[in-house]
Amino acid sequence: MPFRIAIDRTRRRLLGAVGALTATTFAGPLAAQSFPSKPLRLVVPFPAGGPTDIVARPLAQMLGEALGQQVVVDNRGGAGGSIGADGVAKSPPDGYALLMGTVGTQAINAALYKKLPYDPSKDFTPLGLIASAPVAVVVHPGTPYQSIADLIAAAKKEPGRIPFGSAGNGTPGHLTGEMFAKAAGVELKHVPYKGSAPAVTDLLGGQIPLMFDPVQSVLQHVKGGKLRALAVSSSARAAVLPQVPTLNEAGLKGFEATAWWALFAPANLPAPIATRLASEAARIVHTEAFREKLVEIGVQPGGNAQPFAEFQRAETAKWGAAVRDSGVTLE
Repeated sequence: MPFRIAIDRTRRRLLGAVGALTATTFAGPLAAQSFPSKPLRLVVPFPAGGPTDIVARPLAQMLGEALGQQVVVDNRGGAGGSIGADGVAKSPPDGYALLMGTVGTQAINAALYKKLPYDPSKDFTPLGLIASAPVAVVVHPGTPYQSIADLIAAAKKEPGRIPFGSAGNGTPGHLTGEMFAKAAGVELKHVPYKGSAPAVTDLLGGQIPLMFDPVQSVLQHVKGGKLRALAVSSSARAAVLPQVPTLNEAGLKGFEATAWWALFAPANLPAPIATRLASEAARIVHTEAFREKLVEIGVQPGGNAQPFAEFQRAETAKWGAAVRDSGVTLE
């Protein structure tokens, strides 16, 4: 082979390698500069009309306005939110697929399901806490329970005989009930339903005396006098029920458990895109317009101020312990 031809081929290989390296090095920044160039998809891993959907829709609208591209809400329910969450986890990390994650998909399901198809801590880029809501301890007004102290006293007299309803096994309401029983040193009988609606219906009808459920599901009935709220599970009183004490105030010192919603993208999202999405979401959460959409139904915009990774680890440990105490596992 002539010497000049060999040099030319070597030069072409080097130039090709440099070109490939340059393309790889600058692809992220270039993509970030043009982001977003098409509509985004916000996956809600539960059916339309539920609490997660209610939080996601105003966020999608305001985020779309901020980014100059439509953010389409995509309801992908099933398996406690795992189907929708897994779909986002396996999407390209380009910012166009987002997840409205919940305390269930990101903190409870890892302990609840025997085989979870995604890793809640490793398969996502967290973009910020969006909202939170306490669980309410509510009773039928025909019961003799006027306070948490009354309920605990009755449960101690009849271990395992007082039933409480929830939206289903492994839901925040069920697990808050389990945490309550452990903290109070009592035993209650869990009655799981297929969703909040049928459980609330039976509670209103007196078929069950007690229920643990996120406050937005029972708020209208409490305000209408059809149910009595004994306490809420948050560290501070709910703005929509200011007269109702927290469980901490009612004697269970340090008790705190809230349902929450946070925005996620797939893992390895380029930093410039992650920064933009996170900053826009944080700004929206602190607007009065977003607040007005949520507070009237008992949901509080924003949430814990600690770093999200630390918050998620603590939540996973707390809710995981509640799952193990309950003895419930799902396929």
